[in-house]
Amino acid sequence: MVLARLVKLPIVFSTHSLLWALAQLTRFTLGREKITLKTNAEILLMREAGLITGRALEAVKNVIVPGISTLELDAIAEATIESFGAKSNFKLVAGYHHTICASINDEVVHGIPSKDRILAAGDIISIDCGAITPAGWNGDAAFSFVVPGGDEAVSAKRQALSDACEASLWAGIAALATATRLNEVGRAVEKSIRNSGRYGILQDYIGHGVGRSMHEDPAVFNYQTRDLGPVVEPGLVIAIEPMITVGSEKVRVLADEWTISTKDGSDGSHWEHTVALHAGGIWVLTAEDGGEACLSVYGVKPVPVNL
Repeated sequence: MVLARLVKLPIVFSTHSLLWALAQLTRFTLGREKITLKTNAEILLMREAGLITGRALEAVKNVIVPGISTLELDAIAEATIESFGAKSNFKLVAGYHHTICASINDEVVHGIPSKDRILAAGDIISIDCGAITPAGWNGDAAFSFVVPGGDEAVSAKRQALSDACEASLWAGIAALATATRLNEVGRAVEKSIRNSGRYGILQDYIGHGVGRSMHEDPAVFNYQTRDLGPVVEPGLVIAIEPMITVGSEKVRVLADEWTISTKDGSDGSHWEHTVALHAGGIWVLTAEDGGEACLSVYGVKPVPVNL
């Protein structure tokens, strides 16, 4: 689940998030981000949460067809998570009552599942999901998907949008493997997006640390900032999650106080993985293969933790 930006008064999606973001704002502007580094044993426990999250998302992706409702997708995600003995961590966010966020077309993030939101052929939908294990560790991930069918030209543009967003995610993950300061990740994400086309990059919503809480320090930007960010060191676990649009990056909060939609009505895309850095390398905790297939393009080989 996306975090509101911390370097100015954020656009937020609930009162709980506003209070949390204001507290974070104070720490960030004063250079007091409190990063909790994880041990190898803790990263292994987080891998369990990551795999459950990833499998819930895969279960949802496998049933996306025209005519299905986003509430049905929510039920599938919840059932999958619970089948592994875990719980939805989205439901632990004050005021939110669902397992996934399902955002369609001009909705970039935080769309609320509903029996009345029926997918149509050619829609682009972003699904965001997370799980918390009985041991108290969190996973968080998201993907975008173009519903089969519909106008071929529209679907092709939406697929290109999703592909550009996903590529920027993997560029950021690859950058983390050799980064010394965290904003090298944001720089890599932005560079990838700019190389893909004239896409807008959401400024007010960013990635975050993950651990015992779904949202922890540090802030993980999807673009270059003047600040270099914190030092990257083993034990860092973060959610990298670019959000881009076909048009303007400016967004608004809809009347439901959750859904983030583009102001100009342009399509959006959102991709996310939870990634751990340890002494041996990086490991994508929410990817079944640890990120091996997608990182190979960048010459990066993920390394599982060994105790």
